[in-house]
Amino acid sequence: MASVTSLSDSVQQQLASALTATRPEAAGVDPLLRRSDRADYQANGILALAKKAKSNPRELAAEVVAHISTGDLIKDVEVSGPGFLNITIGDRAIIGNLAARYADGERLGVPLKENPGVTVVDYAQPNVAKEMHVGHLRSAVIGDALRGMLDFTGEKTIGRHHIGDWGTQFGMLIQYLFEHPGELAPAEDVDGEQAMSNLNQVYKASRAVFDSDEEFKERARKRVVALQSGDKETLELWQQFVDESKVYFYSVFEKLDMEIRDEEIVGESAYNEGMPETARILEETGVAVRSEGALVVFFDEIRGKDDQPVPLIVQKADGGFGYAASDLTAIRGRVQDLHATTLLYVVDVRQSLHFKMVFETARRAGWLGDDVTAHNMAYGTVLGADGKPFKTRAGETVRLEDLLDEAVQRAAEVVREKARDLTEEEIQERAAQVGIGAVKYADLSTSPSRDYKFDLDQMVSLNGDTSVYLQYAYARIRSILRKAGEARPAAHPELDLHEAERALGLHLDAFGDTVFEAAAEYAPHRLTAYLYQVASLYTSFYDKCPVLKAETPTQVENRLFLCDVTARTLHQGMALLGIRTPERL
Repeated sequence: MASVTSLSDSVQQQLASALTATRPEAAGVDPLLRRSDRADYQANGILALAKKAKSNPRELAAEVVAHISTGDLIKDVEVSGPGFLNITIGDRAIIGNLAARYADGERLGVPLKENPGVTVVDYAQPNVAKEMHVGHLRSAVIGDALRGMLDFTGEKTIGRHHIGDWGTQFGMLIQYLFEHPGELAPAEDVDGEQAMSNLNQVYKASRAVFDSDEEFKERARKRVVALQSGDKETLELWQQFVDESKVYFYSVFEKLDMEIRDEEIVGESAYNEGMPETARILEETGVAVRSEGALVVFFDEIRGKDDQPVPLIVQKADGGFGYAASDLTAIRGRVQDLHATTLLYVVDVRQSLHFKMVFETARRAGWLGDDVTAHNMAYGTVLGADGKPFKTRAGETVRLEDLLDEAVQRAAEVVREKARDLTEEEIQERAAQVGIGAVKYADLSTSPSRDYKFDLDQMVSLNGDTSVYLQYAYARIRSILRKAGEARPAAHPELDLHEAERALGLHLDAFGDTVFEAAAEYAPHRLTAYLYQVASLYTSFYDKCPVLKAETPTQVENRLFLCDVTARTLHQGMALLGIRTPERL
């Protein structure tokens, strides 16, 4: 792999040298380089230096310009405003840098992190014996995209799907199945939807008996004790409907075009044996204390309505363990066994207080510190067109499968309307890629912490900030490259560029910087915004700069080269987000 220094970094280095040459005390000062409407880049850092040196900013800026060498990289630099530097990049540098990226293949010259760590990403957390609904969408989509971006930077990511597979309801289910054998078919005999339909029927039947029969309720509670103590028969039956649920989980994630590895599914049950040890450590170190028989952790700054401290309950007064115990035990294992340097939780914003207390408890216990950090990637709610949480007309939570199926159906209508040379089978294949991509992109293009409206009409629109717009831009480029005949993409740095070519080339060069920034900030919407701008700038380029009918063969090759770099950037960027780019649409 040949890493390529971005044009902005190269300019930054020249500016830093010029600043230091002008004022030695400016060593280490950030030139504050940014993209600008008035020039390719604008440097604002001189203002801070002038204030520190008690100098006139414009005069200081003029001195800095005198130490900047113009040439292939920096074509021109001028002082503007109160002391800004407007910088114009040379055409040769733009095409030259893109050529170096092009030669590097899929990575496009993007370097790997110098000191990568290990990030455990906790995401996509369905519950055993329950259907996945729209509320499970964001955790899965955001988590998968974050892993894609982090992996691309060189970080090692490990997925953890903390599925709900423990607790009172499982005692209820198991006891019912012991008393009604044969109602749950073996996992290998059914597909995902049948498995979950079967489980739903069993769950509803067991719940009805649990709510109406006190004797059954008592037997179910005893069955929970048997489960937690490792009773062989109980565990075998529990494992059966865990397997049934997994068949279903995999079928839904397959529709989401998302890989879920079996070894990364680690449910609450996996931490059962470690929870007593967690409680012992917390109590012996004084992090947790006994209060009314329960083992709890108090926080001075977290108080309830009556101004009383709100505790984190590690162990209940009856000896049972809750979510805090399993989450703290998970942290211990992820740090000690997986050697995690970062713990990233993609969870509903409504769990923010819980994780704030869990992380603080882990810090007090020494499991988190300067060398291990935890971040709560809290996400907002999926809303309907009315601005309320997305539900069916009957007021029930929307099944995730139904939502995905509808997205694919709507996408098929769009693809069929535009299709010219696609068979019906190809239309259906593209519809899945377009529909699922539309759902993912709509989610990822919104800041994770914000709620967003689920609007399929907008999601599958060919206009505006949608994945369909990006996918059609990619397909259009691939069509041009197929029609090029003997003309091949080739970089020609000696050519003068049209304004639209320059704008596109400069933006393409920023791909690596954008991915690193988006990954560091856990902000996939930064990458979607960049890719949308790529597609928009390409559209402008395509409208203003004939490709196959350019004036000279050399210009044809250079514009085909810009097309191909754009296609590769769109393809790679969308892949990091978990979205496919069809070759034909």
